[in-house]
Amino acid sequence: MLVIFFAIGALTCLLVVLALAFPGGSLDSIWRLKPKAQTQFQQMGNAASIALMTLVGAACALAAIGLARNAEWGRRLAIGVLAVNLIGDSLNAWLRHDPKTLIGLPIAGLMIAYLLSKRFSSGR
Repeated sequence: MLVIFFAIGALTCLLVVLALAFPGGSLDSIWRLKPKAQTQFQQMGNAASIALMTLVGAACALAAIGLARNAEWGRRLAIGVLAVNLIGDSLNAWLRHDPKTLIGLPIAGLMIAYLLSKRFSSGR
């Protein structure tokens, strides 16, 4: 399930990168899912937004590959990606006064706990 989670994350990042790189195209409909995201990316600047989403997408893709191969580096990368997401959700809740982002905290926390558990290690 974690492999699928990170693969979906990578594909989502790819769609966002394409929508940012080719505005006004058929992918613009993705902004209906989260209208504020388009505005936030525009405020960052197109090049910075594309670079950030490419980095996040590459990290998710590599984590998916590493987890699929049961590689230790994949587990560590997945934990790192989730930890950064957890910090980002916390900062969004605090700085932007957006309590909806707090839903990510227990989810990321549980995923990290699972990746750190002996149960995950024994399945490798």
